[in-house]
Amino acid sequence: MKTKKIATYGLLVSLAFILSYLESLFPIPIPIPGIKIGVANLVVMIALYGFGSTQAFVLSIIRIILVGFTFGNLSTMMYSLAGGLLSCLLMILFKKLKFFSMVGVSIIGGISHNIGQILMAILILESASIINYLPALLITGTITGTLIGIIGGLIEKRLKKFLVNY
Repeated sequence: MKTKKIATYGLLVSLAFILSYLESLFPIPIPIPGIKIGVANLVVMIALYGFGSTQAFVLSIIRIILVGFTFGNLSTMMYSLAGGLLSCLLMILFKKLKFFSMVGVSIIGGISHNIGQILMAILILESASIINYLPALLITGTITGTLIGIIGGLIEKRLKKFLVNY
C-alpha cells in the first residue's frame, strides 16, 4: 500500500501542476488582477479529504513552487505562496471543525487565498489602497470556491475506492 500511496500522491502533484498550467493559458477577461478559477485547488481538496491535512498542505506548497519556477517569477511565487498558505491552513482548520461541507471549506479556501494575496500586495507595495480590490475578489472567491467545492465533492465520491486512506 505504501507504493500505491506514493504513486497516487505523485499523480496528484502532477495533475495540480498541469491544471495550474492550463489555467494560465486561459486568463479570465476581467480587469481585476488576481482573479482565477483555481482549478488546481480541486486537487488540493481531493488530497485534503482523501489523504489528510499534511499531505494536502505539502501538495499545495510543492505545486506553488513548481508552477512559480516553471511559469512565473519570484513575485508571482510570493503572491501565490501567501494566498496558498493562508488558504490551505484555513481549509485544514475548517475541515477539522466538521461544521462545513466540502463546498464550505472550498469557499473559505477561495476567499482566504484572495485575502492572503491582498495582504502580500499591501506588504510589497507598501500601500493599503490595494484593499479596494478585496470586495470584488471576495465575491469571485466565493463563486469559484463554490464551483470548485461542488466539483470536488463529485470527484471525491467517485474516487473513494481509489484513494489510499479511504
